[in-house]
Amino acid sequence: MKIMSHKYIFRSAIMALTIFSAAAISSGCDRLEENLPECEQGLRLRFTYTWNMEFANAFPSQVDCLTLYVYDSDGSLVETRNESTEALSDESYRMEIDLPDGDYTLVAYGGMNCQETSFEHNPAPTAGSLLSTLTTELKPGLLTAPEGRRLHNLFYGRKEVKVVTKTNQYVEETIDMMRDTNNLRVMLQHVDGTPVDDKDFKFIVKDNNTAMAWDNSLLPTPEVEYYPWARGTLPVGVNPGQDGADVTMAYAEFSLCRLVDGNSPQLLITKVDNDDIVIDLPLLNYLVASKSEQYNKMPDQEYLDRQHDWNMTFFLDSGLRWVYVEIKVLDWVVRINNNIEL
Repeated sequence: MKIMSHKYIFRSAIMALTIFSAAAISSGCDRLEENLPECEQGLRLRFTYTWNMEFANAFPSQVDCLTLYVYDSDGSLVETRNESTEALSDESYRMEIDLPDGDYTLVAYGGMNCQETSFEHNPAPTAGSLLSTLTTELKPGLLTAPEGRRLHNLFYGRKEVKVVTKTNQYVEETIDMMRDTNNLRVMLQHVDGTPVDDKDFKFIVKDNNTAMAWDNSLLPTPEVEYYPWARGTLPVGVNPGQDGADVTMAYAEFSLCRLVDGNSPQLLITKVDNDDIVIDLPLLNYLVASKSEQYNKMPDQEYLDRQHDWNMTFFLDSGLRWVYVEIKVLDWVVRINNNIEL
């Protein structure tokens, strides 16, 4: 019988230990043993909000809570993450998710899991639920007349990603989000300086845009009426033609859900005393008409998604009929006469 040397036995033991250690590390990457070293396996996500007219990242300053849904290649929900800490205000914030190899659809919402959120999922996503059933709706009761509510801002983002873990490194991805909520400020001013009182008017915006599907497209919903969340009068100077009387204008401010090209939102302003129509116009046409020539190649829907703060000033004649409107967006002003077809 051949007797092995101590040196050979020692060398064999070292080889076995090395093989065992490699297997243990591999098992650690597969997350089979909790007490084994962790491996980087999955996604490291950055979130941005550059889908605005400034083309700059405003995510840290505008998104106060974040929800991420991870769907596998079969469209089933496999992971849900929420973040609502001050970490979101840090430009260096990244979300790390451990995932096995595969193709995934990531859907992110900003403003959904905040305490003051204005939106909800119906039904609520649960493990295994399908991507096709993911819907977002405005909460009931937020459109109660005669006063509206200021909506908590909602942001949306989506991305298709592939996870490959052979290199034991996180896959770096960025989800750029868009804002689904709008603020519309409407102002009424008399051309001859006569004071205008908001209490003399009823302000309404009509649209059917209170529910969005998983891809952020609008779902069929009944038409709703938005009412101002803020209104009043404000001084704008002195009218020298009326013995130095103060000139005041009326304003009403609306908070609206996503504005979508192809829909037909309507701005309606009537007199309180007799319901006579002062302004009745297709809102979307006028908002799109405010697009500056420097963005003439930008599709209308992209413009509506990037711009979210709208200001419209209507000038009224002696019969309280509007003569023309000025629409101000950032640094440019567009004047549209009442007799121009849009």
